[in-house]
Amino acid sequence: FFKQKTAYEIPKRDWSSDVCSSDLSVSWDEIIIVCMSLPPPTLPSLDPAQFVSWLRTVAPYIHAFRGSTFVIGVPGELFAQGRLNALAQDLGLLHAMGMRIVLVHGSRPQVNEQLRLRGAETRYVNGMRVTDAVALECAKEAAGELRLDIEAAFSQGLPNTPMAHSAIRILSGNLVTARPVGIVEGIDFLQTGLTRKIDVATIRLALDSGTIVLLSPLGFSPTGEAFNLSMEDVATSTAIALDADKLIFLSEAGAIIDQQGDLCGEISEAQARSLLESGKLNPDCAFYLRHALRACEGGVARAHIIPFDPDGSVLLELFSHDGVGTMLVEETLEELREATADDVGGLLALIRPLEEDGTLVRRDRALFEREIGNFTVIEHDGVIFGCAALYPFAEHGIGEMACLAVSPLAQGQGDGERILKRIEQRARAAGLKRLFVLTTRTMHWFLKRGFVQSNIEQLPTERRRL
Repeated sequence: FFKQKTAYEIPKRDWSSDVCSSDLSVSWDEIIIVCMSLPPPTLPSLDPAQFVSWLRTVAPYIHAFRGSTFVIGVPGELFAQGRLNALAQDLGLLHAMGMRIVLVHGSRPQVNEQLRLRGAETRYVNGMRVTDAVALECAKEAAGELRLDIEAAFSQGLPNTPMAHSAIRILSGNLVTARPVGIVEGIDFLQTGLTRKIDVATIRLALDSGTIVLLSPLGFSPTGEAFNLSMEDVATSTAIALDADKLIFLSEAGAIIDQQGDLCGEISEAQARSLLESGKLNPDCAFYLRHALRACEGGVARAHIIPFDPDGSVLLELFSHDGVGTMLVEETLEELREATADDVGGLLALIRPLEEDGTLVRRDRALFEREIGNFTVIEHDGVIFGCAALYPFAEHGIGEMACLAVSPLAQGQGDGERILKRIEQRARAAGLKRLFVLTTRTMHWFLKRGFVQSNIEQLPTERRRL
């Protein structure tokens, strides 16, 4: 019983018609909370075969991601729209499947609201907040409130929710060292800072113990000062410092859309640079893409930019083939690139032993020179250690991957996988839907990577004749 002395609008319900009205105004001294027992949650009414097929489809992703480290950046707009519980449920599911989660939250709209309530000015220069003493206090209040809300959301365990039987622990603290932005082009950014260092040892210790790490957009200097940081900077710096498997940004602006209005499902670092240099991206999208590119250049294998509007967008991005956002893939331009005429000699030296033992079809130098544009090479210190070629058959929507070779000196380091991924990117960019290979000795390598054994009738006419 809660003793109250206030008049309340008490909804009057007609249980037979299930219609509510609020035309009854009464004064009560006591409000009684009525608890009703609900049935346990049930699976949606799916066809059993469809459900089993779906579960088997997502199983490979679960195997691949178990033990992986994901840094997930969440803007303050998501919390402002009341989506925290859904996010906690989805990340709780990832945690239960063995994924190591570092959650970085933003607080821009919350800080702006605190400033509005105080009658203070919100000041930005080139997209960066100028943090005076009042703005810093607002940032502290907003971050503290959000931190408590997030911890409460992950502490849920009601039996009729997806968080049932969960026991998730969250660690947060002074894990981010910051430095001041300082004076830029005559503008003093005061207590606005940049990430200087991440406490990697403590974060890894927490992740190893099955704890989710929560980072706020605040950092602290060795002199004891607090600095207001951007969520995107903290998330990117953390992903690089941890050598994370994925950096995931949930964005109000959504995924990257190209100039033709199509969703960019997967882009390379070179494509990302081209998009940014074009100046035609939405400013918010460009902001996220710039940080995602920085992460991949720093060694993060994958960076995702996904919308937070669709319910379960994180799950859709991770556990469906096409996803709902944009994935930026790491590549090192000095190592993985398209071949040029200068590479012919190195290619011949690489594949000649494989031609002599019958693994590859023999190609003469003149053929290499004519077809050099089809080849992708991987290079270490000026020496070519791997290659593959793509021959498109556009009228059939199919391409042939040929002459995949990795030097014995570099095998076992994942170079073959990287070349395969690059050929897949080139095929998608050319509008091809499928790839095929003709092989005499390496069938199992391709089967392990998603290829299936086929028959000659499915090949383009030119290859059938061959």
